[in-house]
Amino acid sequence: MSTFQGARVIVTGAGGGIGAALARRFAAEGARVAVNDLDRARSRAVADEIGGVPVPGDASAVVEEAREALGGAVDVYCANAGLASPGDVSADEEVWAAAWDVNVMAHVRAARALLPGWLERGAGRFVSTVSAAGLLTMVGAAPYSVTKHGAYAFAEWLSLTYRHRGIKVHAICPQGVRTDMLTAAGSAGELVLAPTAIDPADVADALFAGMAEDRFLVLPHPEVAGYYRARAAGPERWLDGMNRIQRTWEATGR
Repeated sequence: MSTFQGARVIVTGAGGGIGAALARRFAAEGARVAVNDLDRARSRAVADEIGGVPVPGDASAVVEEAREALGGAVDVYCANAGLASPGDVSADEEVWAAAWDVNVMAHVRAARALLPGWLERGAGRFVSTVSAAGLLTMVGAAPYSVTKHGAYAFAEWLSLTYRHRGIKVHAICPQGVRTDMLTAAGSAGELVLAPTAIDPADVADALFAGMAEDRFLVLPHPEVAGYYRARAAGPERWLDGMNRIQRTWEATGR
């Protein structure tokens, strides 16, 4: 029997892409899934497909409604909703604020709502869709890169703070994934991410492998581990390499 048979799961940003793939995989494993998305029609379509419950709306405020829809409890929360947010330091304040709100604070608000119940019963699982940008960076996307670093830091903090109390945390850090977000990344995404892009179902597979092994860091692109080591061991060399990518992007007209 699946580990997730009968589990009650919330997936945010699940109207398509990685979120929909996670929702489908949890449902296939026997879980009851609350499908959240800002787009009401997409939320309902995925929920109908998998036999889940649609809970459309802002990911920051979904926990209470979804918990009620799932019968009063949540076993797994997938903080998957995110904003690509391209731009440099000149990006509008509204762009930076929206990136912080969706990519970081939505995770904080969810944890705030879930942790009391999880800590009381000594069990709960928080899955954060971060991105390799949270470990490394992404050219042409300062708000995205900075807030994804924040999302990774928050997931890491949750894990180190509560793992001895039964809370399991997983940070998924893929590079390119064939989703609308990759398309939104524009020419930078085409240069950096598209050549090694994978399907959303591959990300779900990587997560389930990571959960089976109780691993915090989930790398659907295994090569990211080497990049992360190189960044830590030789930051100047790594920054020079990233700057070469930046210059190549600028030379192609951005």
